[in-house]
Amino acid sequence: MTSSLILTTLSCMLGAYLLCGIPFGLIVAKGSKGHVDVRTVGSGNIGMTNVARAAGAKAAAATFLLDMGKGALSMAASRLALAHVAGVPAGELGATGALAPLAALVFLACVCGHVFSPYLRLRGGKGISVGFGAGLVLLWPMSLAALVIFLACVVPTRYVSLGSVAAAVTMPFVGLLLGMRPPAALVVALACAVVVWRHKDNILRLRQGSERRLTRREGAGRRDEGEGK
Repeated sequence: MTSSLILTTLSCMLGAYLLCGIPFGLIVAKGSKGHVDVRTVGSGNIGMTNVARAAGAKAAAATFLLDMGKGALSMAASRLALAHVAGVPAGELGATGALAPLAALVFLACVCGHVFSPYLRLRGGKGISVGFGAGLVLLWPMSLAALVIFLACVVPTRYVSLGSVAAAVTMPFVGLLLGMRPPAALVVALACAVVVWRHKDNILRLRQGSERRLTRREGAGRRDEGEGK
């Protein structure tokens, strides 16, 4: 690996961290009719579910699309930049390509940027939406499989946090089954571990039986306090 490729990888990681650190949930909620500071409502999380509770379904949908989009954009731009510097097709920066570990490092930076936002004193969301978006560019079947697992957990149980944790835990294993290179899968697993760690309070409540479920009314525009994304 050349020094220029290493420098480009670090630059892409920094760019992904800074872009994915933008707290769109906070911005969208403050721009809504109620001008809500989502950090003072419910769980205080800036993710989609807490935005739904604070500012409604439309604001939550906008937050999800923006969070997903910043992850996808960061990954796509980084793949192009790294492919250009390495002098290889962009496909080599996919999860099954020769330079997959470099792309996986950008994936990790996307998740860390959202979870540890540099604009909010290293506080942020829980990494699900941004990870889904970044994963669509890294290895789209892996992200879609994670979505299926998420829905398979949430629909019957109405525990959003359970679906989020299950999706994060299984994602790197699904990636390996789909041909992801082991070093890249290890980096993805680290990113997923950050997501699971961010849900530690939810996991504790699930074990205690005190985690609140997603209700029909909340599903239309609000979600439970502990289950932010």
